[in-house]
Amino acid sequence: MAYILFANATILGAAGVPPDGALSATALVAATCSILMGVVANVPIAMAPGMGLNAVVAYQLAAATGSWQAAMGLVVVEGLIVLALVGVGVRDAVMTAIPVDLRRAIGVGIGLFIAFIGLVNARLVMVPGGTLAGLSANPGAALPPVAAGSLSHPDTLLAVGGLLLTGVLLARGQSGALLVAMAATTVAALVTGHASWPSGAWVALPRLDTIGAADVTAAFSLAAIPLVLSLMMVDFFDTLGTATAVVEQAGLTDASGRFPGLRRVLAVDAFGAALGGWCGASSATAYIESAAGVAEGARTGLHSVVVGVLFVLAAFLSPLAGVVPAAATAPALIAVGFLMCTAITRIDFTRVETGLPAFITLLVVPLTYSIAHGIGYGLLSYVILAVCQGRTRRVHPLLYVVALAFGLYFWFE
Repeated sequence: MAYILFANATILGAAGVPPDGALSATALVAATCSILMGVVANVPIAMAPGMGLNAVVAYQLAAATGSWQAAMGLVVVEGLIVLALVGVGVRDAVMTAIPVDLRRAIGVGIGLFIAFIGLVNARLVMVPGGTLAGLSANPGAALPPVAAGSLSHPDTLLAVGGLLLTGVLLARGQSGALLVAMAATTVAALVTGHASWPSGAWVALPRLDTIGAADVTAAFSLAAIPLVLSLMMVDFFDTLGTATAVVEQAGLTDASGRFPGLRRVLAVDAFGAALGGWCGASSATAYIESAAGVAEGARTGLHSVVVGVLFVLAAFLSPLAGVVPAAATAPALIAVGFLMCTAITRIDFTRVETGLPAFITLLVVPLTYSIAHGIGYGLLSYVILAVCQGRTRRVHPLLYVVALAFGLYFWFE
């Protein structure tokens, strides 16, 4: 998860957020929320400002509201609203209403998403240069979105070597296989000159410029309502998908596929959104990279507390976090994606009424780079199929509301 320190600062910097302040706020928010998740919910789910959500803040909300401070104010209000929905039981009721095959498909889709990110980071999958040039000239052109990378690139070669080592260690049942392979690949990158130690000081005091700068009053206007609602849709369902995938992989669900402590997870997550906005780091959310810890055996909140403590240290040792290259983390992401996809064997694809929506869900999540969109299109197709087949009473009433909300969100997005 250390990449978020630099990625978040870079993305928020586009909206005018001070990069040093954003990095420190990211570390401190991730530390606070991860420790809270471990202590309050006792689950192996770590938290940090979310990728995707930070882009919404930087490139959409800041432009629409006029400043990054106002954008962060919207994030604070959105988090508090979601926290209220958790308090009255709406958020976990929606999760419970989703059919079990669709919940499994969410986990598989996220696994494919993680693996896809790993392939992109490893440069095994790339956007063709001709596609970029063609879309610049004609945005409506139908061109290949991705193509294969080349082993001639050093990063790709390092990542492939790391992936092969990961596979061998997993096959041998090696404890800490992902961490060992990541460390070995980092060492190889350092030796070959494709990674380097920090050139300056390794220790730096955190900058607190952004903390408390959020302008909450910006959310109290008619123009802000659709912005807050759109942020809620993404945040609300991203976490439901992530929490479902991680707790199921950890074997923490009951016989019906439900997780008894879901409400506590969702409450901490909603608080994290508000805290992230107040600190100027954007909405904090449950991180699917937590599945890497689960793959190594994590089953309790101690996992999340340790991650939180490491983020506290990262606030002071942030220059060191950049030593591990993307080529070293990519194999771990691909391996975690593989482990999460094993749940696909438990989805009943012979029942079209749930099998097709499940297929749509697991396909759309990685291809749109959005967990929320995958869940949305899956639930929409499930409800539409049920109505067309005359099975309206078998669908939980909440899902009709959710499907309508997603339909409106996709239409006006």
